[in-house]
Amino acid sequence: MSGHNKVAIITGAGSGVGRAVAIAFLKDGYRAVLAGRRADALEETITLSGVDKSRALAVSTDVTDKASVEALFAKTKQAFGRLDVLFNNAGVNAPGGIMLEDLSLEDWQKVVDTNLTGPFLCTQEAFKLMKAQEPRGGRIINNGSISAHAPRPNSIAYTSTKHAITGLTKTAALDGRKYDIAVGQVDIGNALTEMAKKMTGGVPQADGSIKAEPVMDVDNVATTVLHMAALPPEANVLFVTVMATKAPFVGRG
Repeated sequence: MSGHNKVAIITGAGSGVGRAVAIAFLKDGYRAVLAGRRADALEETITLSGVDKSRALAVSTDVTDKASVEALFAKTKQAFGRLDVLFNNAGVNAPGGIMLEDLSLEDWQKVVDTNLTGPFLCTQEAFKLMKAQEPRGGRIINNGSISAHAPRPNSIAYTSTKHAITGLTKTAALDGRKYDIAVGQVDIGNALTEMAKKMTGGVPQADGSIKAEPVMDVDNVATTVLHMAALPPEANVLFVTVMATKAPFVGRG
């Protein structure tokens, strides 16, 4: 365990990438606020970390709701006094297999609200807290995707939001300079989570075929995010891609 006593917020911490990152942060010595829709899943993440529960706080949060996000940051300040790292991780996908022309506005809006508006609202609140605290500043890490660079078939909503996250990352990195806030993005490819298990059984490819894809342990993502968070204030990983080595991302398919 590291000798620091930093404070982190991890959204979507009840499962998948968020759970792996939250556990890694807690084991590293962070005081961590775990945000997500299901309080029971957040508490399970804390238990799985095996750390003193006084260093962890589970806050049931809807990142698409401004009041809910404001409450999350207010509870963080009340419990721990400051915020050093925000990991904007919460995200959803539209139902699989729906062609672009058939995707409902409701499904499109749900993905945009969670994957883009949610990180925006959290970034706003993080800016407000980080610029006013002493010592000033902090770090925000956004969960992008290799979809921010190349789409999968029938992924218009998810891919659009992940491209937009890149814009949010760049702009927030620029606007955060004056407050000593560093902003970066981790683009993940084929981390083995419940959401990604389908890849091992076969997923649609750009050439119309269905093929299984290589995956990697989700802990590799947690290690990467932890490294980004551990950098000194004068250094920032603006973009990093962590992916299964043999994933069909680089090259033509």
